[in-house]
Amino acid sequence: MKKFTLPKDGGLIEAGLPNGIKHSYERIPAHIFEDEEVASAQLARNIAAKINASEGVFKLGLTTGSSPVELYRALVALYNAGEVSFANVEIYSIDEYYPAPADSQSRNRRLYEELVEKVDVKKENVYVPKLTEILDSDAVSEFCAKYDEMASGLDLLVMGTGEKGQIGFNEAGASENSRTRTVLLPYGSRKRQAKNFAGDMNETPDKAIALGIRTMMSAKKICLIGWGEDKAQVVKKIVEDKMDPSCPASFLQRHGNISFYVDENSASLLTRNVAAWLVGPCEWTPKFIRKAVVWLCEQVHKPILKLTQGDYLANGLGELLEQHGPYDKINIKVFNDFQHTISGWPGGKPGADDSTRPVPSSPFPKRVVIFSPHPDDDVISMGGTFIRLAEQGHDVHVAYETSGNVAVHDDVVLQHMDAANELGFGDRFDEVKEIIASKKPGQPEPRALLNLKGAIRRAEAKSAVRSFGLNDKTNCHFLNLPFYETGGIKKGERTQADIDIIVKLLQEVKPHQIYLAGDLADPHGTHRVCTEAVLEALNQLQGEEWLKECHVWLYRGAWMEWELGKVDMAVPLSPDEVIKKRHAIYRHLSQKDIVPFPGEDPREFWQRAEERTQNTARLYNELGMAEYQAIEVFVKLF
Repeated sequence: MKKFTLPKDGGLIEAGLPNGIKHSYERIPAHIFEDEEVASAQLARNIAAKINASEGVFKLGLTTGSSPVELYRALVALYNAGEVSFANVEIYSIDEYYPAPADSQSRNRRLYEELVEKVDVKKENVYVPKLTEILDSDAVSEFCAKYDEMASGLDLLVMGTGEKGQIGFNEAGASENSRTRTVLLPYGSRKRQAKNFAGDMNETPDKAIALGIRTMMSAKKICLIGWGEDKAQVVKKIVEDKMDPSCPASFLQRHGNISFYVDENSASLLTRNVAAWLVGPCEWTPKFIRKAVVWLCEQVHKPILKLTQGDYLANGLGELLEQHGPYDKINIKVFNDFQHTISGWPGGKPGADDSTRPVPSSPFPKRVVIFSPHPDDDVISMGGTFIRLAEQGHDVHVAYETSGNVAVHDDVVLQHMDAANELGFGDRFDEVKEIIASKKPGQPEPRALLNLKGAIRRAEAKSAVRSFGLNDKTNCHFLNLPFYETGGIKKGERTQADIDIIVKLLQEVKPHQIYLAGDLADPHGTHRVCTEAVLEALNQLQGEEWLKECHVWLYRGAWMEWELGKVDMAVPLSPDEVIKKRHAIYRHLSQKDIVPFPGEDPREFWQRAEERTQNTARLYNELGMAEYQAIEVFVKLF
């Protein structure tokens, strides 16, 4: 099933552009692919070619974590097709927790499950820096020294990088000359790893064995990989910025034979994407022109209508003036484009001239489906627009794609059990406490407990939408997509069973508008999987009469917003609507303060949502638009 990417709209014309120019801003050459799957397939072919060309043992170093999963699968596919054998390959892992936990929580679990157990590599030729018990310092040092010697001079090393530029538990401050050693994991690193230990920091290891940076640099060839929008900042830092000890991966700039495989989302902040006109000739579509003008406004700190010809010329936009000038014509056109994105009628204004509005006036009212990956994304991401759609008389349905059950803390369940008893609905407190106590680290949660957690999230979701006037009995749909129901952090693959559930709902509602999560950050994340499932369902429904007048709108989550150059609709919110949205987010009490997997952002969800939408309003104002309290923005997919 196809991965979700936004359609390309203008940008650098790379055909015929010499690599030296294309990579002119890059200290490490970045190879950009449509998505992780395409990139991994190409890298797998390159690895297979190197293995096949080797005359003796081929020493292959591999990263841990989720980044290489698609690469492993691509290598397995080549092996199954008879295009490569691993019989002469030695595999070296770059890190492991110390002491190593159970296999289900091992850093190298995916290496074995997705690659080693599916190809003909000899098990004795798979080396992992694994110690299952605490040894005295001399014994550990001896083990690390031996592993370092074995892993030196790799023929090829494939590595991912974390959001902070860490490589194989070489965190910020790691020495460029480090060798394989034990390391203490800082709080931030343990917080990221806690998702593999049911969010319990007490169970999350605080030490690891890590291949040293100097040892990594001894590899003959290094390939870095990085997928998803949440890697965009660090990809730019590694590829374009100067070496910095706070970003250990930047030391790899010194390696003479290195490439960085990235997808379009992780490469989104590279100069050839952010300001492609500085690199080479461009295709100047209306949206790409808008992107360039927004960038120029940010560079010179001016609103659109105050930009001058000199501003354009001094900032590399002479080609734009040559093809679409003069400058004042561009200014007025882009200003009008932005003005026309603003609408307080996200479902269309009845009886109005809709020639310049983002949404047609008819039919009215519209049938609308808001797909929410978890039972709170609807109000966090587009709560203000949700309010407008409901109050303006549209038939709004909200579909919660997953139960969100694993994101409920055990203590919250016990609190609800206690409340139920106090209200006279029976005493199940001790029973549930025993179920919680029976949980085993690394294993799926008991189904009985998951059912209770799912019920809590459903009740919260219904309470939130009732505050908008929605009938939660008829217009609130809990899809419980099967891919999510594993009972653990690791989810299953989406299948036709997931898609069939969505198809059934769409056939019942026959919507005129569909709202989807447009999050591109985590290529394996729940939001992305949910969106791809809906898009696949729509693909399977091609030819349906109702689909001809149906449009899909993409919203963003609590952390990120659409870049303004991409925006097709901006819905302004009044101060009262901001408060009403905040109160709806409050109804999701299980997600307040003690969410098991909140990431490193200390703000609550309502704070993230408000600051995001208020910042968007500020940016619109700085471009010369009216000043609003907050703005939610959307991209039209079709």
